[in-house]
Amino acid sequence: MPVTVDMATAAAAVIDGAVPECVWDVGAQLGEGPLWMAQEQALWFVDIKGRQIHRYHEPTGEKRSWPCPEEVGFIVPLAGGQFVVGLQSGLHRFDPADGSFTLIAAVDSHLPHNRLNDGFVDAAGRLWFGSMDNHEQKPTGSLFCFDQRGLRCCDEGYVITNGPAACPAGVTLYHIDTLQRLIYAFDLDQAGELSGRRVFAQIDKPGAYPDGPTVDAAGFVWVGLFGGWGVRRYPPQGGAPETIDLPVANCTKVTFGGDDLRTLYITTAWKGLSAEERARQPLAGGLFRIRTNTPGLPQNAVRVTL
Repeated sequence: MPVTVDMATAAAAVIDGAVPECVWDVGAQLGEGPLWMAQEQALWFVDIKGRQIHRYHEPTGEKRSWPCPEEVGFIVPLAGGQFVVGLQSGLHRFDPADGSFTLIAAVDSHLPHNRLNDGFVDAAGRLWFGSMDNHEQKPTGSLFCFDQRGLRCCDEGYVITNGPAACPAGVTLYHIDTLQRLIYAFDLDQAGELSGRRVFAQIDKPGAYPDGPTVDAAGFVWVGLFGGWGVRRYPPQGGAPETIDLPVANCTKVTFGGDDLRTLYITTAWKGLSAEERARQPLAGGLFRIRTNTPGLPQNAVRVTL
């Protein structure tokens, strides 16, 4: 279905009176990578540290999980069926029918302490994702693209990568340096080449770090705040953001689901919380949702011959 935007309401993030609700108290140690599969009416996401893939069926509330052999950074659809997931060792094909994983391409095999973290598929079917130092100390992480030309490194020098995400026209790619608390914008051409890296926004909230980004149909950039108790939404031209507050500190990423793509799903984490903090945040690691004025963009599938 086509995505339409009422620009009169696009400036307001959520529908008046809407409040976040926890739809699955799954207790993810590091929930990430929410993915809306419209044909299934289901929300998929991962627990990186818990080594789990989760599926929430919106119409029925059915919940299902699959174990992973390694830490899992993201899950995205593959054209023709099944999924591509980012495990610590690289890109794998995942078949939920039997829970199997098949290696597609090794990534950073010369860096045994690296893992994959967060991924995105653009309108051309290219898979963009990042790697990072699993100890969160060394700048060994990179931004990668996987397309018909194979796997290539497009930027490097990150301790923790997050994103990317692209604007509706597909000409701007956003990517995050979490520890530097910077959201970058790149120019993206039709061939999938990046140029013109610049700072789009910087997080200045004490204790908050930008996590996964998502772009809505009006071009606003949504960013989960790890340690920031909510989600920010930045205008495409830059400037002051709106904030959605949540009852948990570590908000990792959002995506849009539902029949009209106006249901915002939010993954969270309890990673890094003390026992006392977890007691005060019983829903930390849960899956939340809230209704929004502006729809998101349809999910793209990876279009690469494997």
